[in-house]
Amino acid sequence: MSTEPGGRGLGGRGLGERGLGGRGLGRRGLGALGLGVPRWIVAVAAVGGLFVLLPLVAIAAHVDWLHFIPLITSASSVDALLLSLRTSLLATVGCLVLGVPMAIVLARVPFAGRRVVRAIVLLPLVLPPVVAGLALLALYGRRGLLGGTLDVAFSTPAVVIAQTFVALPFLVLSLEGALRSAGERYEAVAATLGARPSTVLFRVTLPLVLPAVVSGAILSFARALGEFGATLTFAGSLQGVTRTLPLEIYLQRENDPQAATALSLVLVAVAIVVVAVAHGAGEGLRARPGSRVRVAARSAA
Repeated sequence: MSTEPGGRGLGGRGLGERGLGGRGLGRRGLGALGLGVPRWIVAVAAVGGLFVLLPLVAIAAHVDWLHFIPLITSASSVDALLLSLRTSLLATVGCLVLGVPMAIVLARVPFAGRRVVRAIVLLPLVLPPVVAGLALLALYGRRGLLGGTLDVAFSTPAVVIAQTFVALPFLVLSLEGALRSAGERYEAVAATLGARPSTVLFRVTLPLVLPAVVSGAILSFARALGEFGATLTFAGSLQGVTRTLPLEIYLQRENDPQAATALSLVLVAVAIVVVAVAHGAGEGLRARPGSRVRVAARSAA
């Protein structure tokens, strides 16, 4: 079989031009549809994209653009937006403080019952939001298990707690997967050379998985910003205190549908920005893995 450039390898079919049944792998097999992607997959994917996109387009189409600014700048709307941003940022900090250690333990520390613990940590992902709110109320409410010590229900801290509870699994899931994919090579080298566990953590492990930390934190922020059911059940809906933007939208749906639609569009816009930032930050950090590896290597040495 000839192996010369431009030869007729693979049964004389010319690998460079007419491989895979003589269809021109370089021109058509690796064309717009990609390698091995049937056209019907692309069609179904397009339907899925429209399924997600069209409701968002419908919101924009129903907005009263002539009165858009007054609708989103009312006192209650501004209070709700500022409260949502403030509590979501605090919830994101809480997710980082609690979620990073949890992800590291689940990924790096073997112990009996680890699968059970992981399932419990991820439980808020599948719990109905109202059930999550009732669970928090049973623990922190006035008549809850910790109610005598921490009576935080129906207050701004309750909003932060509810948002942290539902958003925490997003960071844990993202970071644990990244830790497992990264392996323990550099940590093992650093430990062998005498580095303390804290040094290994802050100078080797975390720099290697920084994209996952950033992406997980931004996704947690987005989840906290959109939280509704647990917040309503556990914190209530008091303007300027516990009424976040999703709650304001729900209330305005009955009183002023146009305001609800305008605020919904604001929330959609914020969500799009958050997702774009998360994607951009993750891609930017992943594009420079060598620098993080060199830092890890120097730290290990």
